[in-house]
Parts: sequence; structure tokens; C-alpha cells
Amino acid sequence: MGGELGIRLLADGDWDAVVELEHAAYAADGLSEGREALQSRARSSPGTCYVLEDRGIVRGYLLSLPYPPLTCPDLGRPETRAYRSDNLHVHDLVIAEELRGREVALGFLRHFRERAREQGYRRISMVAVRGADILLRLLGYRAHREVAVPECYGRRAVYMSMPVD
Repeated sequence: MGGELGIRLLADGDWDAVVELEHAAYAADGLSEGREALQSRARSSPGTCYVLEDRGIVRGYLLSLPYPPLTCPDLGRPETRAYRSDNLHVHDLVIAEELRGREVALGFLRHFRERAREQGYRRISMVAVRGADILLRLLGYRAHREVAVPECYGRRAVYMSMPVD
């Protein structure tokens, strides 16, 4: 990814930065979940949640968890169980605004996909919000318009997936 940017597993001390990034990215659209819900998703699969660091400062994060295909978490409720699935669902990906548009997200997603492959996952899914489905299609994700996405994701939300390999 270049420069001083690095990717590592999410740690307990990262939560203040993660919550701040999440709030800045989603609060204006009413999509912010808050700390409890975000932490519940990470607790269900700590080995698949990452942060992006720039000189020791968290500048982005990716929360993912095994989830049944063609379904997604409800933003209004914390996770109460961990699923066993070969589908790894990207629940949230946020990059600090000043790093957007510099292919940082693409590098983060490539790193994530490689880790998913190493861990034996067969598919990656996510819900694209605010028009992100256009970019995700270019990356190989397929829209599943037949999947009813909960209203809490916003009216333009689209469930998408792709094979890991």
C-alpha cells in the first residue's frame, strides 16, 4: 500500500478510533451503529477484523464475520451469536476521508481477500451502501437484488458477494 500504511488485526485499544471513524462516515446518513454493536460483531470473529494504521494512528478499519450467505446483520441489534460459515461477510469498511481516492481501500480489500483465502473462506459478501455497489462491481462483486436488505442500511443498499478465489 505504500508509505507508512500498515494493516494489522484490530486490538482492544483501537475502539475509540474505530468508533470515531464510523461515526464520521455514517452518522449523517443515519447508519451509525455505535460502539456496542460494532464490538459485538468483532467479538464474534476477532481473527477477521483489521485496522489500517498510518504511523501508529488508526486511519481505517474493516470488520468482518462469518455469516450465512445471502443474509446480513441488522444494524439495529448487536450480534448475539457467532456463525459457522464459509462465507465471510464484510460488515463495515471505513477509510479516513483524507486517504480516500488513493487506492488505499483497494489495497485493504486485497489484503483482506488474501487473509480470507488463507483462513479457508470460499465467499466474501457485503452490503454496499450509498452507491458503493458501482465500485464493488468493478472489483468482481455480484449484486444479489433478490436479497431483502434490512431498511436500516438505507434505501440504496445492495447485498453483494464474490468468490474468494
